[in-house]
Amino acid sequence: MPVDPYILLLLGTVGLAALVPARGTSADVASGASTAAIAFLFFLYGARLSTREALDGLKHWRLHVTVLACTFVIFPLLGLAARGLVPVFLTDPLYQGLLFLTLVPSTIQSSIAFTSMARGNVPAAICAGSFSSLVGIVITPLLAAALLGSSGGFSADSLLEIVLQLLVPFLAGQVTRRWIGGFITRHKKVLGLVDRGSILLVVYTAFSEGMVQGIWHQVSPLRLGGLLIVEGVLLALMLALTWYGSKALRFGREDRIAIQFAGSKKSLASGLPMASVLFGAHASLAVLPLMLFHQMQLMVCAVIAKRRSHDPLPEETADLSAPESAAASRTSVGTAPRSG
Repeated sequence: MPVDPYILLLLGTVGLAALVPARGTSADVASGASTAAIAFLFFLYGARLSTREALDGLKHWRLHVTVLACTFVIFPLLGLAARGLVPVFLTDPLYQGLLFLTLVPSTIQSSIAFTSMARGNVPAAICAGSFSSLVGIVITPLLAAALLGSSGGFSADSLLEIVLQLLVPFLAGQVTRRWIGGFITRHKKVLGLVDRGSILLVVYTAFSEGMVQGIWHQVSPLRLGGLLIVEGVLLALMLALTWYGSKALRFGREDRIAIQFAGSKKSLASGLPMASVLFGAHASLAVLPLMLFHQMQLMVCAVIAKRRSHDPLPEETADLSAPESAAASRTSVGTAPRSG
């Protein structure tokens, strides 16, 4: 069961914020740096996404609609149903974070990696993850406004912040892609470190605010255990729905793999910056369910992808059955009764 090293860095950042939270002037500096990091992060997202590839991917529209429906319809409905678990399993702040988790777009990198490992439709996974991230910039804040409302810290100002911090930099990245696309491709690894460093800064700022506000006293080990159980059930339901639902919709094996991995995941990279804008000082509790779910989905999907990689492909089954059919034919000919 793999543990993502980046999760360890995130936990280390949370520990640093708990021991040395940013206060006063340092908090203002960290907040400003976090805002700039988020804008730069989404600028890079926009510059990386090939508009041509995205348009080509529209040809497989049934698959993409299925993934989007799983991400932004079925997931939120399950999140709303979890309201009945308050206060037995979850506190209200943890439930708000769980509901926000269900509104976040799908992942790109891990969906592609697991789809490739399981020998699924990798181009479809690329397009599905990209579409989900793109649509999520608009849909996630709107769903948060409708489902979380004022309890989630959402307001018209929050929507404006989302537009300025996320959508505008993303569109700027798309516009400048023709000039900087080659540079980004050549320095993909370095810019990947910038991506992750930006997210760590967002986490440090959010959890520092939470420590200063004293909101961590609301969480107990028992509540965390309840949250893990609820998230485990949520992930199991989505993995089953995406796999058997796509079969009912008559998708082939490769497409079903792409749908399962893209439709059952939630993006930490997209969710953390949005939560910091929407929840403010309460962002630390809001992103806790997302961080836990992110690690859980990586561990479970890694096991599923490894098992799917050993499944015989249709053409392999045909190749194996052909010699057996030929041998059976020869045997029947050799043992047929002779006339005369």
